Amino acid sequence: MFAEHRRRLLEVLRAEGAAAVVPTASHKIRNHDSHYRFRPDSDFWYLTGFAEPESVLVLRPAVEGSGPESVLFLREKDRDQEIWNGRRLGVAAARRELGVDEARPIERLAEDLPALLEGRERIVYRTGIDEARDRRMLETLACLRARARGLVPPPAELLDPAPFVHELRLRKSAREVEILRRAAAVTRDAHVEAMRRARPGVREYEVEAALEHVFRRAGSTGPAYTSIVAGGANATILHYVENQDALKDGDLLLVDAGAEWEYYASDVTRTYPVGPRFSPEQRALYEVVLEAQLAAIDEVKPGAKFTAPHERAVRILCEGLVRHGLLRGPVEDILKSGGFRRFYMHRTSHWLGLDVHDCGAYVRDGSPRTLEAGMVLTVEPGLYVAADDDSVESRWRGIGIRIEDDVLVTAGGREVLTAGIPKTVEEIEAARGRRSLEPVG
Repeated sequence: MFAEHRRRLLEVLRAEGAAAVVPTASHKIRNHDSHYRFRPDSDFWYLTGFAEPESVLVLRPAVEGSGPESVLFLREKDRDQEIWNGRRLGVAAARRELGVDEARPIERLAEDLPALLEGRERIVYRTGIDEARDRRMLETLACLRARARGLVPPPAELLDPAPFVHELRLRKSAREVEILRRAAAVTRDAHVEAMRRARPGVREYEVEAALEHVFRRAGSTGPAYTSIVAGGANATILHYVENQDALKDGDLLLVDAGAEWEYYASDVTRTYPVGPRFSPEQRALYEVVLEAQLAAIDEVKPGAKFTAPHERAVRILCEGLVRHGLLRGPVEDILKSGGFRRFYMHRTSHWLGLDVHDCGAYVRDGSPRTLEAGMVLTVEPGLYVAADDDSVESRWRGIGIRIEDDVLVTAGGREVLTAGIPKTVEEIEAARGRRSLEPVG
């Protein structure tokens, strides 16, 4: 899979007369001398399948058979360092294990890079991530410009990876879809377990722990993003991550969590009562959101605009808000004025892949992008009524609802990768009613 990704990018680079320099991520300090667990840069992983730090991939389409097309710089084997910090693949094994044309010690990068890039007028390299790395790249460019002679042109442009790597990442291969299905399956199991664990008196972090236990037990690399476990009015905070309050009978619980599998993300939200049943107001708004989500999913198909699911969802949400008296006036006027944004302030979809908010342009030539087979996006409408919103009756206040699934665009329409998690009112109440929901201690 990774060799095919490199081959496809090399074709694009060849057509553009460009080379690419793709570093992995740097180790990040958590505090003092403790590091976060290392996670490779998504572009680097997409092209190598290699998860060690201090690595850089150089891709340079051959010109009249001139040298290797893929060169990986990485750490050498080092027995002392491996005893302290873990095993290394090493330069000698990298070509065989990863399929690159050449592997070289990372210490040679600054020395070798000018020769590898010589004669390339355009270089694909993402700036703004690591200041020291950017400085070294600029030094390389200065070196190439200083020694440019005759018919060997110096580099003229640094190009952002977005039109190159990111456009390739937007359309998933069959193997990538298999990985996303696995991430979705683990996420389904985790959400079902969270539903089983959630009851009055349990704290939000206990539900979070149950989710992440399922992720890791299944062999996932962990959560694809910081899990949101928001009871009651906490659910009206879109990115609530404190996850510390006790769950209360009569409240709703919003859980937004997804597993990462081989560094590919899942992203799912379910909302359900802490007790066995929805209140009338909770059920009324929940059914509006569910109707909007199902209708938005139906808009996902080849040839549709990326914005079609959002537009369909917003209309249904507005109709529901008017029907239940939270908004007043003609729906068309509310849509035009954006009056619904007090209760629904985010978009309905985003791309999904190696990153939970995956790369890829949403607009092409000034218009919303057209969906194509192989693209994966979320569909996640919601309604959020702030606890202090005195413009609505008190019975509606503090209700936050979001329903989210991951959807693959297929040649014939769509596949909901995360189907199978209880979602209708009847499914949720049946699942909740089967459990012991007595308050804890």
